[in-house]
Formats: sequence, structure tokens, C-alpha cells
Amino acid sequence: MTIHAHALLFDNDGTLVSSLDSVERCWSRWAREYGITAEEFGRVELHGRPAVEIVADLLPAHLVPEAVARVEQLEVEDVPGGGVRLLPGTRDFLDALPADRWAVVTSATRRLAEARLGAVGIAPKALVSADDVTCGKPDPEPYLLAARQLGVDPAHCVVFEDAPAGLRAGRAAGMTTVALATTHRAAELDADLVVDDLSALSALVTERGVAISRRG
Repeated sequence: MTIHAHALLFDNDGTLVSSLDSVERCWSRWAREYGITAEEFGRVELHGRPAVEIVADLLPAHLVPEAVARVEQLEVEDVPGGGVRLLPGTRDFLDALPADRWAVVTSATRRLAEARLGAVGIAPKALVSADDVTCGKPDPEPYLLAARQLGVDPAHCVVFEDAPAGLRAGRAAGMTTVALATTHRAAELDADLVVDDLSALSALVTERGVAISRRG
């Protein structure tokens, strides 16, 4: 199977980098600080959602701004201590792409996204963060905004995601979806193509754009 794209849009956490240990460490500390029980915390979906939505599910509205700022601070401070690492295949895959043909589309704040990307030496020309949209994933707004920034028709974009919420956002935007089974089982991921991680794919720049194929 070969997918032809004019632009490639990547989620960050769980797609380009792994920050799971950091997320669990920081959010667990945050929950303790705010007196949230393990049972309450376990009922909330963390991955692939903006922090403000997660916090709003757990705390009264008047506490949300302060609590969001606190968890962002914890996560940013955790980055230098090894809070993020590149996932297999990320470097080679991104290096094969023209800088103006790809973007990072993340549910993290811009401050946190730039900290994590900077720690592993990734510098996207285009970055859409939670700060840039009104509605986060699974709403299509983040991916549609990235397509506009790159000047590409959504129908010619490919979304790379590890989370069901992000894949739903990509489909709702009318884009081809590639799922990476880095944080969820393959059976949980509804996408046009499902692979283990980016090391399973190759990217070839052609006159038509970028041809994405499964290796081997």
C-alpha cells in the first residue's frame, strides 16, 4: 500500500516522541496536590486530549485555569530530566521530508510542545498546539488549521496518530489516517493504515508530493 500526500501532519506525544512516563509522573503528582482520588482519575481519558479538557472533567470551573497552569509547569520542568525520548523511526522519517510539507499538531500547550520537541532536536516549520484552537481533538479543527497553514487541501493531507481521539479528528477533517500502535493496541485503532511506529514506513519525495509506503 502506498499513500500519496501533499502534506503530512503528525501528532507529537506517542507519535514522534514518547512522554508516557513523564505524563504519568506529572499528572499523578498533580492529582495528589488537588485531592483527586485514584478512582476519579482513572475514569478520565488522558491521552490525546488537551489538558484543559481533562482538568475540567475533574475540578470545578473556578479552579481550572490555575490547575491547568500547574500541570503544565510540572510537565515542562520534567522535560530536562529525561521526560521525553524519540520513538523509533522518527528522525529518519522526518529527515526525508521537505520542511514545508509537514507540521506537528498536538493537544499539548505550545510551551510544553516546544519544550519536548526542543529536547529531542525537532524543529517543525509549522506547529498547531492547544493554544491555537477553540476545540481540541477529536474535533477536526487542529488538523484543518495545520492544513491551512501549509496551504494544502485537507483531502491531500495524511495524519499520523497514536490515539483514537486524534484519529477521529483526522477522519473528521477528511484526511487519510495512519495509526501508530505505540500507546494503544492495533485493534483499538481505526485508520487507513496501522503500523507499529514510524520505523515501519518510508517516505519518498516525488513530483506528486510524498509517497508513503510500508517497509519490506
